[in-house]
Amino acid sequence: MTKSFGGRSGERVAALAGVDLTVRPGTLAALLGPNGAGKTTLVRIITTLTRPDAGWVRVLGFDVTARPGQVRARIGLTGQYAGLDEALSGRDNLVLIGRLAGLSRRTAGGRAAELAALFGLTEAIGRPARTYSGGMRRRLDLAASLMTRPALLVLDEPTTGLDPGSRQQLWAVLSTLRAEGTTMLLTTQYLEEADRFADIVHVLNRGTIIASGTAAQLKARLGRAVVEVRLAEPAATAAAARVLTGRLALPPTAVHAQDGTGRLTVTAGNEAGDPGEAGEGTGTLLAAAAALRAGGLAVAGLSLRQPSLDEAFLALTGDRA
Repeated sequence: MTKSFGGRSGERVAALAGVDLTVRPGTLAALLGPNGAGKTTLVRIITTLTRPDAGWVRVLGFDVTARPGQVRARIGLTGQYAGLDEALSGRDNLVLIGRLAGLSRRTAGGRAAELAALFGLTEAIGRPARTYSGGMRRRLDLAASLMTRPALLVLDEPTTGLDPGSRQQLWAVLSTLRAEGTTMLLTTQYLEEADRFADIVHVLNRGTIIASGTAAQLKARLGRAVVEVRLAEPAATAAAARVLTGRLALPPTAVHAQDGTGRLTVTAGNEAGDPGEAGEGTGTLLAAAAALRAGGLAVAGLSLRQPSLDEAFLALTGDRA
């Protein structure tokens, strides 16, 4: 599937440059990618909001271009921002969505009460939506997308902007839905969510899917252990990064420093950036300790671990944001 848009100078800008994607029933598929990779464009096409230039999409057996009504009747969509009527109560927001989807008033009211209980909104369901916190709005928005018990739930960065507590509450509900067999397609900027919950992860970059697999498989592709460094003096973070890069003869991309925190990570590997032998991680740890000591930098802690999904994502996309 492809999709392009007109640029400011009249040229066409490719948002999707040839995407092939399959989401199996009953699974949670995560779609990761840097900003501008095409994630939201892909979601809009799958949910019938945008037409592709070429290629096709079938959702639950229905072509999204030829039969958009049948697709919309069978899916739920939670976008990046909550689409609520601020003046209506939480209950009336849910009932409105249910009625628009063809539910009777009685059925819509019962489903609204059921979802309010599931999302922990029973006490607030009679209040205007404008009085809800950010986390409550997100939960109400997700509840609205579930009014018709969709077979496919599309989640476009559903936890963006939520505090950790609200994110945990939302994922508790999503985990329940997943256990009940709901199929989900998730885009997220929080890679730990994909690492923890997704059955399969697709990495989208510059309009194409460049890697697919379980989180463990994608991390294994990096093939390198990671050395974590914790300095005794946080102010020495930048100096430690320079020392490690220079004395270990590593490319700058192998050393990641969180300025002012005293924390750094070093991706194990030789000068050419190859994974090296099985003991490369231990060798890098010992070499890092020696380099920091020679540079007069006190170390509070050193550890060796396998790469995270964040590090695999950076390696796959080259994205440093």
